[in-house]
Amino acid sequence: MNKKDMLDGLSGPDYATYAPCRLCPRDCGVNRLAGEIGACGETAVCAIASAEPHFGEEPGLSGTGGSGTIFFRGCSCGCFFCQNYQISREGVGTPVSPETLYQLAQGLIARGVHNLNFVTGDHFWPHLAALARRLREEDQAIPLLLNTSGYVRPERVSDYARWMDIFLPDYKYADADLAFVCMGDRRYPETAMAALREMVSHKGFLFPFAVNDRMPTAREGVLVRHLILPGHIENSLAALRRLRDEFGPRLPISVMSQYRPVPACRSRGEFARRISREEYDRVRTEVEKLEFEHVYLQEFEPDDAFFPDFERKAPFEGNRRQDA
Repeated sequence: MNKKDMLDGLSGPDYATYAPCRLCPRDCGVNRLAGEIGACGETAVCAIASAEPHFGEEPGLSGTGGSGTIFFRGCSCGCFFCQNYQISREGVGTPVSPETLYQLAQGLIARGVHNLNFVTGDHFWPHLAALARRLREEDQAIPLLLNTSGYVRPERVSDYARWMDIFLPDYKYADADLAFVCMGDRRYPETAMAALREMVSHKGFLFPFAVNDRMPTAREGVLVRHLILPGHIENSLAALRRLRDEFGPRLPISVMSQYRPVPACRSRGEFARRISREEYDRVRTEVEKLEFEHVYLQEFEPDDAFFPDFERKAPFEGNRRQDA
C-alpha cells in the first residue's frame, strides 16, 4: 500500500484530528491528512521502527515476558540528544496501515508480553485510539501503556486516559532555559507538569509497583521518568524536588543514568560525554533525601545492551540475549 492509499484510508472521527493537527503543544495546525508534515516530522501516515518484546524497561513493566513495545517514528518534543535519535530525528521507520498496526499488536500479545507499550506515539494518537478501541471491543484486557516525552497537551490527557491504562511520561526539564536549548520550548516544565497532574488525576500511581521481574507487573497508573544529563545536575535536583513537592513521596519515579552522547551532541559540542560518578552520586543522594518510596534507580554504568540501533531489524542487543 502506497502513501496516498494509506492517507485515503484514514477516515472517521478518530483520524479527523490530524487536520488541522493540534495534537501536541507545538500547535502547528497543518493538514497531515493531506500529506503535510507536522512539527513532529510526520504526516498522518503512521510509521514505526520496531515492535518486539522489550526487556529493558523497568521490572514492573518488562516482567519475565517483556513489554510489548512499538517504537513510533517522529517526535513532537525533538530533544537534540535523544537516545532514539534515529527514529525521532533521522526518519528511520516503516509506514504501516491501521490493519498492519493491529496485526503487530496481536502478534506481541500472542508472544506473552505483559503490556502494549506505545513509545512516543502521542503524535499518532488517532491511530492509537482506533487500535485501542478495536482491542477493547474484542475484550482484549492487556494493559495499554502510553510512553511519552511528557511534552503533551494537558487537555488531551482525558482522551488518552479513556483508552490507556498506564502512563510513562518523562519529566525532563525543571529548567526552562535548558528546555529551550534542548528542544526549543521554554514552556516544557509547566506544560509537562500540567499534563502529569492530569495523568495522576485520572490513573493514580503505578500499581502494583514491582521491585523485581518476578513480581506481578503493573496494571494501571503513572510512573515518571527522569534522565540525568551531564553538566546539568541542578536540573535533575530541581526536577526531583518539584515532583516531590507536587505529588509527595509515594509518586513512583524512575531515575535513569543511561545517557549516551549521540552524533548531534558531538557536532554541537554539547552533552558530549556520559555523566560522571560524582553527578550520579549527587542525584542518588537527593532521591534518598527526598524519601521517595517507590524508586527505580539505574546503576551508574547500565548495560549498553539496551542502547538501540534502529537500523537493525532487532535494535536492542539485550532483547536478542533474551531470545537466545
